[in-house]
Amino acid sequence: MKIIDLYIIKKYLGTFGFMLGLLTIIVLVIDVQAKAPRIESNGFTVTEFLINFYPYWIVNLIITFMSILVFISVIFFTSRIANDTEIVAIISSGASFHRFARPYLMTSGLIAIFALLLNHYVLPLANVKKNELEPYTYTTMAREEFTGSSEVSTQLSKTEYIFVKSYNKKEKRGTGFIYQKFDKNRKLIYQLNATDFNWDTTKKLFVLNNFFAKTINKDETEKLENGSAMDKSFIHPPEELFPDVLLGQNKTTPDLIKFINREKEKGNGNLNNYLNELHQRTSMPVSVIILTFLGLSLSSQKKRGGLGVNLAIGIALAFVFVFSFEALKVVSANKTMSPLFAMWLPNLIFGPVALYLYFKRANQ
Repeated sequence: MKIIDLYIIKKYLGTFGFMLGLLTIIVLVIDVQAKAPRIESNGFTVTEFLINFYPYWIVNLIITFMSILVFISVIFFTSRIANDTEIVAIISSGASFHRFARPYLMTSGLIAIFALLLNHYVLPLANVKKNELEPYTYTTMAREEFTGSSEVSTQLSKTEYIFVKSYNKKEKRGTGFIYQKFDKNRKLIYQLNATDFNWDTTKKLFVLNNFFAKTINKDETEKLENGSAMDKSFIHPPEELFPDVLLGQNKTTPDLIKFINREKEKGNGNLNNYLNELHQRTSMPVSVIILTFLGLSLSSQKKRGGLGVNLAIGIALAFVFVFSFEALKVVSANKTMSPLFAMWLPNLIFGPVALYLYFKRANQ
């Protein structure tokens, strides 16, 4: 059986590698053609993006579609060896279906472990590079969310707040700055206003220009202070004080967990996007194993229609799987469902189905 194990593993990895390479080339060509006008209209060249953006974008693409490619690859090569009656010959030689499935488990387990490492530690580093340029591939309206100015606010702690009338995330500067601090009875005890501010990358401090500070004492007296400039620390850098939806993608899992815990301590309840990212990093690799056994169960018998029917079923299920993940992200982001449950729900549905079909096939 060791020879057969190696044969199946080579078939598995070879088909998966071919599918992965084919998808990458096709999607890359289509994406570059679609985004080239926007890239060039923003002052960049396609060559610059091919060097500085697309290598990191491809890493993201591979991780996103890994479980689906595994599923289709398993259906493709298993259907072929089933149609050639190779599976019948292996089972007839005395090997059980469970023994025949062992190399599928080994290979999918290795791919899942590889995907886990990529998801938790490598992909965030690639996303840092990708997300620097990705807004320049968006439409003008969508790009403004990341490169334009907008009104923002943040909660530093349960008693501290910052409000900014207009803040530019790209330039890390803004106007109409207000910082407020309250006591435990929700009474204002300190307020700091500034006409404009910017982030000093050398000092790692905020520079507040034309500031006015008011301290309210316990006896209701006030202490006033003003000046042309003030250096002020709010502990965290601006990208963490005023995070966007891409911040979670840029952090390795240990850093993302620290960020989420810190935001919870501050009282921030709007964390579902970051929790979705955290839980998906584990649930997607686990789906590699689930979809491997689902694909094996669906395609390991010779049937009328052969490869074409199996691929049609596989592609349809793959679209359902991908769509369910994306739809559940939206549902979770709107706080309709727990992020943990939402990101594991496709596996909780497909897992029992895969087990049922696998044991049904094994007992035939």
